[in-house]
Amino acid sequence: MSMNKIKKNGMEIQFDEKTLAFSFKKEGQAVWTWEADYAPYMECGNEKLYFRDALEISHEPFRSGVGEGILSTYSGFKKEGKIVPYKFQTIVWVEGATGDVYCEWIPIQEEDLDVKKVFWPAPMEFGEKRDDWYTLLTHQQGMLIPNTWEVELDPPSFEGLFGTAGAYMPWFAQVRGKEGYLAVCVTPWNAGYQAEHPAGGPYTRVSMRFEPSLGRMDYRRIVKYTFLNNCDYNDICKAYRDYVNEQGRLRTLEEKAVKNPSVNDLIGCAFLHKGIKTFVQPDSDFYDPEDPEKNNHLTTFAQREEEIRKFHDMGVEKLYLHLDGWAEPGYDNRHPDFGPACEAAGGWEGMKSLADTIHECGYLFGIHDQYRDYYLSAPSFDENFACQLPDGTIPQHQRWAGGPQAYLCATQAPYYVKRNFEELSKHGIKLDCAYLDVFTCNEGDECANPLHRMTRRDCYEYRGRCFEYLLKNGILPSSEEVNDWAVESQVFCHYAPYDFMMRVPGTPKQAIPVPLYNLVYHDCVIQPWMMEKVSEEEDYMLYALLNGGAPYLERDAAYPNIDGAFQGGVEMESEESIRRSKVVADLHEKVAKREMVRHEFVGGDPQIQKTTFADGTSVLADFRNQTYEITQE
Repeated sequence: MSMNKIKKNGMEIQFDEKTLAFSFKKEGQAVWTWEADYAPYMECGNEKLYFRDALEISHEPFRSGVGEGILSTYSGFKKEGKIVPYKFQTIVWVEGATGDVYCEWIPIQEEDLDVKKVFWPAPMEFGEKRDDWYTLLTHQQGMLIPNTWEVELDPPSFEGLFGTAGAYMPWFAQVRGKEGYLAVCVTPWNAGYQAEHPAGGPYTRVSMRFEPSLGRMDYRRIVKYTFLNNCDYNDICKAYRDYVNEQGRLRTLEEKAVKNPSVNDLIGCAFLHKGIKTFVQPDSDFYDPEDPEKNNHLTTFAQREEEIRKFHDMGVEKLYLHLDGWAEPGYDNRHPDFGPACEAAGGWEGMKSLADTIHECGYLFGIHDQYRDYYLSAPSFDENFACQLPDGTIPQHQRWAGGPQAYLCATQAPYYVKRNFEELSKHGIKLDCAYLDVFTCNEGDECANPLHRMTRRDCYEYRGRCFEYLLKNGILPSSEEVNDWAVESQVFCHYAPYDFMMRVPGTPKQAIPVPLYNLVYHDCVIQPWMMEKVSEEEDYMLYALLNGGAPYLERDAAYPNIDGAFQGGVEMESEESIRRSKVVADLHEKVAKREMVRHEFVGGDPQIQKTTFADGTSVLADFRNQTYEITQE
């Protein structure tokens, strides 16, 4: 074995000691190489420290019983005129059994250097202006960016941090013709990606970064590259599904229904999203002193009960009501001490009557709740249980209706969930479902308070425990969006949209929307879809069908023009909304538990898309003519 060249199981890696760049060649493929002008670096405050600037750099062969590679050691850096003994290693090696390549970054000596981000491995060279060269990003439901795409790419949500709406799954991929690679972050809790695509290309640059945990890099960071021949984005998604399944993390709806059979009752439901009370506090960013009542409103439980009976009389067979703002002092207020049931709307008796009516109609009932936003107005608020940064500060803001808030340390969340849901039970409120807001959309939190120290990885575990408590008690758990870490215990979500659906209708699309998440997890999590016909040229119902999802019958926004709820669009009568919802719900009833086995552009045309499910059901959506066809193969 040459120290700078390793061959193993059809995979060859080469290393350039001068540039610190690697190249990779799978048998039958052309070479993939890191960008020639990219220099890996660490971000330390306002300063960049490049790997190549280490005072001591050494490279040596790396061998184990399962693979071979190159071990590099970097130690000693100059910062602000001083030499600091910071030391780390990298290992790039080929796994003998699979030919997969692992890139590992390992902190050895962390003193005297405040590392904020590590930018490594480098992006791949990907600079030919061809539409069969494309990049896959797991930003929300999924994005496919051809190198020729005319629209410039904006930075992703949450700066591309894995575990957020900016990356439902911790991977990205690139395909050139029929050759591709899948880059999976094996240690995703404090990691993310950054991507760049200028208007018209001719390239897309994407790479990973690692961030500290509680102020330290602390642990080994790993990226796994799988190189595929004769592939497209379907093959890449299935390779990732195999990876998740191999780890025992693929938990299907069929499996969840064994634990809680009411999963079967939610499948095929039309989703109804309504609220009771909204009240914006004067110290909230949403408060408008010129029109203080603008965002405040109240609907009684009896009025909602009347709506439920009306839908039942109109022939809606299966329905799920998600209820916002059901308690005092109103939506997004005073969490985690939300309650009692809103008095002006009918109190506990009114809420129980609504729940009973829903069940009499054969429908399902669930509530909005929140265990991250920790409002200073909550009677139990105590900053000793708020998330604390390593420097001792406690982040706060006042964006939402309830005004000033910190973040509840997730170590406390399962206790509050248990307390609150037992209180609901005492008042005779039978819940079928519960929505724990933002858990699967926002990043995991960290807390440096020694009384309840919590890493981001810990945080995801505690959020999962909240879901599991609900499941154990017969309540189907939901959250705002979907995420890789939550698949084992999340049953459904508020939505799992494409990026463009969160932008004002008519905004140029950042990419071709493709269901990357559903190609991996369609049969694992129920996803309701927006059903708005936003114009004569864009009907979101087609995406609901294409994705084999559940329909929104009505979706009232908690805040105006936020979370994809924009005013305008084509108005339609209730009868038409019900008819459309039934088409989508009937398909969902059929395919919810079936894997989405393939998505394709018919004839290579992104305006005509087709999905196929494991039972042979296919959906053809023609976005140019706004038509669809459902067939059984």
